[in-house]
Amino acid sequence: MPPSSKKRGLRRYLVAGVLIWLPILATVWVFSFFVRIADRTLLLLPPGYRPQDLVGFAVPGLGVLFAFIVLLVTGLLVTNLIGRQLVTFWEDLLNRIPVVRSIYSGVKSFAESVFSQSSSFRKVVMIEYPRTGIWSVGFMTAEDVPEVTSRTGVPHACVYLSAALNATAGFLVMLPRSQVVDLDMSVDAAMKMIITCGVVVPPMPPPAPTQITLPIR
Repeated sequence: MPPSSKKRGLRRYLVAGVLIWLPILATVWVFSFFVRIADRTLLLLPPGYRPQDLVGFAVPGLGVLFAFIVLLVTGLLVTNLIGRQLVTFWEDLLNRIPVVRSIYSGVKSFAESVFSQSSSFRKVVMIEYPRTGIWSVGFMTAEDVPEVTSRTGVPHACVYLSAALNATAGFLVMLPRSQVVDLDMSVDAAMKMIITCGVVVPPMPPPAPTQITLPIR
């Protein structure tokens, strides 16, 4: 076998191994990262009631269960009348602090936009950016900005453009709604395409079934 053929075969085997192990290692790393963060919630417990003090050693993953319980109990408490009043009082208190007010309101608005089922953040769009003839994929965060629409006389929308390799790093643009092209691409497919720098391109979605209208006799 010629040396060039051996090199091509070796490279093919190495690439095949990388394609198998890289997604596995990345998944394990991301999962372990979130588990370590969730385990930090155990610090909310008094020292004598923490699992490490009770059994004598750390039990990985218990923080995930504890965080789930904390979120569930918090949701149950804030959905009743007394809980809503406490949340309102707490937000009024935070809104009186200048710097904290901006951070809290910004994070809350972003969380409500992302986790709301009716949020337009789940819509994938494309716009001509950075110049005419070049298209960028983004996520619509607002269908309309009332003040901008009022001052310009044209409906404007907000589109978030993510950076390649790191979807959490990006910037926000406002442009006329007529210049935004809606896509049938899912958010997960768009994220994969952005993170992989366009290596993973989602396939063309199947055409919507046509409805046949029968004549009325």
